[in-house]
Amino acid sequence: MRALATTLLFVLWLLLCGHAPAQPHAQASPLHITQAEAARGQWHDSAPPRSGWVPVTLQDQWQSRWPGHDGVVWYRVRWQQDDAIKPVGLMLDYICMAGAVYLNGSLIGRDASLVEPLSRSWIAPHYFLVDAPLLKPGENELLVRVSGLSAYQPAFGTVTVGDPAQVQARFRADKRVRFDLQMLDTAIGAVLSALFGLFWLLRRQDTTYGWYAAGGLFGLLYGLNWVSTSPWPFSTTDGWQAFVGACFIAIAACHVVFLLRFSDRRWPRCERILLATAALVMLAALLLPGVMGPYRNAYVVPVMAGLYAVNLVFMVWAYRHGRADQRVLALCIAIPMLTAIYDAGVYLGLLRTDAYIGAFGSPLMLLGMGFVLAYRFATTMKRVEGFNLELKQEVQAATTQLATTLHQQHALELAHSRAGERLQLVRDLHDGFGGTLVGAIARLEQAPADTPKAQVVDLLKEMRDDLRLVIDTTAQEQADLAQLIAPLRHRASRLLDAADIDARWQLEGLDGLQLEPARSLDLLRLLQEALTNVFKHSRAQRVDVRIAREGERLHLQVRDDGIGLAGTDKVVRIDGGGAGFASMRLRAQRLGGELRVQAAMPGTELLLDMPLAA
Repeated sequence: MRALATTLLFVLWLLLCGHAPAQPHAQASPLHITQAEAARGQWHDSAPPRSGWVPVTLQDQWQSRWPGHDGVVWYRVRWQQDDAIKPVGLMLDYICMAGAVYLNGSLIGRDASLVEPLSRSWIAPHYFLVDAPLLKPGENELLVRVSGLSAYQPAFGTVTVGDPAQVQARFRADKRVRFDLQMLDTAIGAVLSALFGLFWLLRRQDTTYGWYAAGGLFGLLYGLNWVSTSPWPFSTTDGWQAFVGACFIAIAACHVVFLLRFSDRRWPRCERILLATAALVMLAALLLPGVMGPYRNAYVVPVMAGLYAVNLVFMVWAYRHGRADQRVLALCIAIPMLTAIYDAGVYLGLLRTDAYIGAFGSPLMLLGMGFVLAYRFATTMKRVEGFNLELKQEVQAATTQLATTLHQQHALELAHSRAGERLQLVRDLHDGFGGTLVGAIARLEQAPADTPKAQVVDLLKEMRDDLRLVIDTTAQEQADLAQLIAPLRHRASRLLDAADIDARWQLEGLDGLQLEPARSLDLLRLLQEALTNVFKHSRAQRVDVRIAREGERLHLQVRDDGIGLAGTDKVVRIDGGGAGFASMRLRAQRLGGELRVQAAMPGTELLLDMPLAA
């Protein structure tokens, strides 16, 4: 789309140029002056020399007449003006590098820097609108002070004088070709390079896009040569020209690698040599601008010829063996290469003109790259469509197999769920009813033979209360923890009292604290199992139970003064022990807490630290 837009803009420009407002037939055509006089000067001259003037034909390049002259050349142009009342348009076609313009002894235009670093005035023509008193009837004299360096084709172009509308129209047309179109070409090239760079970043394995983007980056830097009015950031013209020459070498290297990758070829040794050469030239340009600038033709011209040869080889190969996109790219390279050869003739001074036309061929290259993208996208879509058909068949087969597997997995999960429920039921029976039954049995054993019926009923009520604990914590979505602890505390205290164990409880910050039913049951069962262990194994006289809320965490502590872990027939650890310890360990894991059982002096201490949030 960008290439198409460029082409449309170019066609529109041609139409605008071709439909300029017609001038009245009676109006005289502007005077186009090609004869002048020239004289050498020095860098800091403020006035032209009195002698040494020689006749010259414009456009004039002084390096052939005065070889090695770096400095100033004054040009003097005279013409006859019949009427000095009406304004006159004055156009200077070309100044290289910088200039100051005087009309009849008065300064009418001046570049920012007439000494190093020189302003780069050659990129566009100059237009002035003059009238009386600067303009006078009869002979008028135009003096142009041109500052330049002999290594960079210093020159002064033709002068056009006449009707302001006609001269300004010619100025705008020349400016479109020499500056505006170059600016547009540089901007579109930068956008296309950024686009290809993004493609490469998203698809690193396709290095073709990456090399095109790299060439475009150096092309953007090289394109500044056509639009920049100063050599900034370099302090000399030599530094700027050396950098521009190095950028051209980098463009050539990236372009050759791009053509190789686009042709599905990989020549690693050749690519390394090209890139190493470009890097060395760039380094030399930055370190030795006084050499690499003035003598840039020594390395630019051979690389230019080699680049043309590579393009020609690619075009022949693409025509004989290439794919459709490769042939289109070869065709789009052909015309830009012809314009590049013309520009090379201008650059080398073989053609007496200052007009570079390379920007006219660039849209074709952009159009070719746009076709390449469209072609590759269409090819990829065809592959995707074929892949989708294959994928649909594979998905159908996989769906059938997956349904069978899911059915089997569902049956297996049901079996595991039933086993888990049975295991959970066993643990609840062990921790709840088991503890209650142990206490009931102990109390009945210690009771006399004529135990009243009411006492047996009380024992059965305790077992009922234990069952109610399971029902309450399961049936309610939220349960107050203090209310759930109360019946457990009552039953445990009666159990411990039967064994002459004094139970002391300390509850802190539990008012209004609610936990999920499953977590409440796990916490109460863990506490019940701990107290049952005290009752069965500790031989203690006292047990302290502390449950406290501290911020967003809950702490449980059960400490007795019994015989301790070492006093039993085997050492009981939290990661070992019987079913009771295993049950407590599992419940602590579900609560997300840390459970520790450690020796106390005397007795044993159980600690649980758990978060309140699930």
